[in-house]
Amino acid sequence: MEVSQIWVKNMEKKDIRKQIFTQRAKVSEAFVQQQSTLIAEKIFALPQFLGASCIYVYMDYNKEASTRAIIEEAWRLGKKVAAPKVFGEDMRYFYIYSYEDVAPGYFNIPEPDETRNLKEAADETALLLVPGVAFDKDRHRCGYGKGFYDRYLSRHTQHATVAMALDFQIVETVPSDVYDICPQMLITPTMIYEK
Repeated sequence: MEVSQIWVKNMEKKDIRKQIFTQRAKVSEAFVQQQSTLIAEKIFALPQFLGASCIYVYMDYNKEASTRAIIEEAWRLGKKVAAPKVFGEDMRYFYIYSYEDVAPGYFNIPEPDETRNLKEAADETALLLVPGVAFDKDRHRCGYGKGFYDRYLSRHTQHATVAMALDFQIVETVPSDVYDICPQMLITPTMIYEK
């Protein structure tokens, strides 16, 4: 399925979200998985991935770029994997060892399951994968509007950060302010954008 890229000028983040969610609704799960595989292959070649002993992932939801291949490759290589869990206004990472360690949590997004007594992650230099609704070529990010990643990354500054997005999630301009933290690298199925 071919999806058109959206080029918008002077749109607010809420308008960008609306347009991208409309595009996401049109694509199939198979398309998302196929495109996510192309992203994962690029990530596997990165020194930041190859050298990392731990990967902080997001648990993809509702046709986001899928992290499944990256999680499974990290486990295969003996790397630790940690996933985020929301606590009020904050987000903390916990080590996961199988998909049985996650359960529907905040907004039904898979999160580390409290009943499994998982250890909180403390790898301050782990490679951290960043989700987003939309990005521009300068890596400005439009998230879901709650600020979890910006708050987390403002306090945990040593992570290498890589955002994953499908090509239709790249827009001309994402409004940004002083609280927004850009990922160091943005990878789509066809492009790598970095500072």
